[in-house]
Amino acid sequence: MTTPLAPPPRRVPGWVKAVTAFVLVLALLFAGIRLAVLPGVKDLLGTRTHDRSGPALLKSLNDMSRYDAASGDFQVVVDLEKDAKYLPSALRGTRTLYVGAGTVDAYVDLGKVGDKDVTVNADRTAASLRLPHARLGEPALDADHSYAVSKQRGLLDRLGDLFSDNPDSEHAVQKLAVSHIAEAAKDSGLTARAESNTTDMLEGLLHSLGFKEVHVSYGS
Repeated sequence: MTTPLAPPPRRVPGWVKAVTAFVLVLALLFAGIRLAVLPGVKDLLGTRTHDRSGPALLKSLNDMSRYDAASGDFQVVVDLEKDAKYLPSALRGTRTLYVGAGTVDAYVDLGKVGDKDVTVNADRTAASLRLPHARLGEPALDADHSYAVSKQRGLLDRLGDLFSDNPDSEHAVQKLAVSHIAEAAKDSGLTARAESNTTDMLEGLLHSLGFKEVHVSYGS
């Protein structure tokens, strides 16, 4: 009596092997994520940050002769929307809600004070100074306290970000935030505060030098 031969093993299709390998990779990935949250293992599987930046280069030196007499903190909410004329916003368009925080300094340029702007009497007990009006410096955006609240983008814009070197750029809303902060500083009375503080500083300085009468004025 002869023993029947066993049927040949069935070959597994190639697509089954590919799917199995993909599932195995996902399982290992999720296992690694779960292990990463365990004490002691997170440091082993976590990422590290390496700062490979080069040294900062000094490009120029400028002598400063201005007195920064006041500073204002500002915050603005920017709602910037860009859309296409003949396409719906769901297809083409962006809308960003951005909170911008920044500071603006007000200063008096003491370097523009000439000999004719300073008058001292013979016994050096009285002095008169004429200074230029206070001016506003450039707004400085505070990156630590500025952030995007929401971003809405059309389908074409999201696809374009995939091929862009700088996706989700916030340059436009940041520039607009700086512009609004500069406008707000003009109406804040910051320059008047700077002139008052400069007057107090000069009066205290000259009084400590023996002057009894000090008069400070502003104008060209």
